[in-house]
Amino acid sequence: MAGVLGGTRVLDFGRYIAGPFCAALLGDLGAEVIRIERIGGGEDRGMIPVGTGSDGGGAMFLAMNRNKLGMTLDPAAPQGREIVRKLVATADVVVANLPPRVLRSLGLDLDSLRHIKPDIILTTVTGFGSGGPLSHKHGFDGIGQTMSGAVYLSGTPEQPIAIKVPWVDFGTACLSAFGTLAALIERGKTGRGQKVEGALLRTAIAFTNATLIEQALTGVNRTAIVNRGFNSAPADIFRTKDGWIVATVIGEPMFRRWARMIGEEHWLDDPRFKDDQSRADHGEIISARMSEWCASRNCAEALAALEEASIVAGQVYSPQQALDDPHIRAAGLLEEVTFPGVGGTLPLAPTPIELSETPGTYRRRAPLIGEHTDEILRSLGYDETQIAALREARVI
Repeated sequence: MAGVLGGTRVLDFGRYIAGPFCAALLGDLGAEVIRIERIGGGEDRGMIPVGTGSDGGGAMFLAMNRNKLGMTLDPAAPQGREIVRKLVATADVVVANLPPRVLRSLGLDLDSLRHIKPDIILTTVTGFGSGGPLSHKHGFDGIGQTMSGAVYLSGTPEQPIAIKVPWVDFGTACLSAFGTLAALIERGKTGRGQKVEGALLRTAIAFTNATLIEQALTGVNRTAIVNRGFNSAPADIFRTKDGWIVATVIGEPMFRRWARMIGEEHWLDDPRFKDDQSRADHGEIISARMSEWCASRNCAEALAALEEASIVAGQVYSPQQALDDPHIRAAGLLEEVTFPGVGGTLPLAPTPIELSETPGTYRRRAPLIGEHTDEILRSLGYDETQIAALREARVI
């Protein structure tokens, strides 16, 4: 079955997560994606090493670069620039999470690309977005987490905590793919391409916007309270006899069910607990009582009681427990695939959104270093002698 982006060619000059995962999502939906990296392989190939060999068995690379052809190229060399021009002439989208200065130096800025293909779409990702005094700076996921206020509100006042999963990078990748799809739709209507710009800080600010609105309008000056919720209670992580669970109670009906379950029905008439925000403001009391209740039960017992009371709860998994969870496996949230140099199979998360008629598909593993370089060059009209000369000159 052809995907919704069948017939669309994407050139991926991305690095690490935001650009490459954006391109991977487009590839999942049927686009032909060409991953272009430097000779010898990109610096992200070995991140989170899980395999052997020069092709880089890095878990991040394996996840970010499924459904892509792989090509090595020096785009700064004169002959490399010519190859880039020929590739752009055949492409619909260029993805490049590179600073504007680097884009211009490589001829990958929108004006340069439009000279080659007037209707091209350029999808870029920067750290800070354009128009501000920090726009020239590089950025990583942690910058978005910290500058949005998210880290300040996590952990304790004495020790802010960043989330280990790079949610700012992944959120920016998803939003960039969303913007690219919108640009493709618009091009179908008007014939015009455009620039799609994601930014790590823009994503983080958008995701924390409700917290910023609250601060602006109320001056509440919240500080970190470990895992307790700011706007309802109980909303926390609780220790049981054999692990941890998370439980979240929101709204009066659910609080009533929780109070009855835990044996504190008199709290229903306590003005301290009259609504979600009041309960959150006294969340330390509520969490302490819930912790006492959980301490005498194991995870299975606690979760069964919470399920009976229709209260949202789940177990805090280790990575191994997530791998072993029967629902995660039955729902197809991980798919076992292979890659050279990696012992056994690796659990790859497929397209994280389902379309009933045109679903995303896993068609090919992440490419080896330069695996498809010759094939791509031949499609551009280069013969074997020319390809050999390019390789000798270290252009590819």
